Amino acid sequence: MGAAGSKLEKALGDQFPEGERYFGLENFGNTCYCNSVLQALYFCVPFREQLLEYYSSNKSFADAEENLLTCLADLFTQITSQKKKTGVIAPKRFVQRLKKQNEIFRSYMHQDAHEFLNYLLNELVDILEKVSRAAKSDPESCSSSEQIPNGIKTSHINGHVREPLITWVHKNFQGILTNETRCLRCETVTARDETFLDLSLDIEQNTSITSCLKNFSSTETLNAEDKFFCDKCCSLQEAQKRMKIKKPPQILVIHLKRFKYIEQLGRYKKLSYRVVFPPGAQTKQHCRRHRRRIFSFRGCGPCRKWAQPRTLREPREKP
Repeated sequence: MGAAGSKLEKALGDQFPEGERYFGLENFGNTCYCNSVLQALYFCVPFREQLLEYYSSNKSFADAEENLLTCLADLFTQITSQKKKTGVIAPKRFVQRLKKQNEIFRSYMHQDAHEFLNYLLNELVDILEKVSRAAKSDPESCSSSEQIPNGIKTSHINGHVREPLITWVHKNFQGILTNETRCLRCETVTARDETFLDLSLDIEQNTSITSCLKNFSSTETLNAEDKFFCDKCCSLQEAQKRMKIKKPPQILVIHLKRFKYIEQLGRYKKLSYRVVFPPGAQTKQHCRRHRRRIFSFRGCGPCRKWAQPRTLREPREKP
């Protein structure tokens, strides 16, 4: 990595991003799934900045107990504080904490990067909520979770504090999907909203991310045994169904479904199809009410054996 790092610096020259660091993560036998997710999260700049800000502003809580949030923040701090622009870092503390906390990751079996990403984000949310409750129980440190930098905002109703729901993790990754179903008899449209942290897309041969997004929001006809029960018609009717992005997240995580169940084989098969990634992607045509947002690709490269999540970061507007 040292030789490769020096080559990278020479290749970029004056175009090397100011203040940025490019460090590889050491693999402990089977931790490629973990390293790829950590790399993708590190280069999600809004997430990285808010994590480090939260960590530095809540040292008293962070020092009280080691957890995945403190280990992740410590790893990111090590990378950003390096004098060299390129190199290698061993995420030993984070991996040890991960294995200690969840026995699934203690074996030497390969793990799914998408499942690990969801697990990590949910753990971060749980930790933030725990810190928020601890802060509210200590009036000297914080009278409300709203005073915690990047923390969870709460509201007071009749003297009672509502349970915290939104964290800076949600603000970065959470979006809203709308599931629309149109009855073909009475034309009544039934819409149901649901939150999401990532989009799982089916892939085909000779395809692209743009094509996968179009297929995700395409219209599906419900007929025969899959008819839709229309409340207005009070009976099963043929209908059209589609999924639309009502509110895009700040950071859109895309999971490519690279495993497909083959009935003839009686097992799942790895789909090693090439998926083209354009420089950017627009969500206008996939969104309800044409909410336009342009994303630029920021993420890890494909893993040779396992499907990896891809991240899209919304570019900052020029002043």
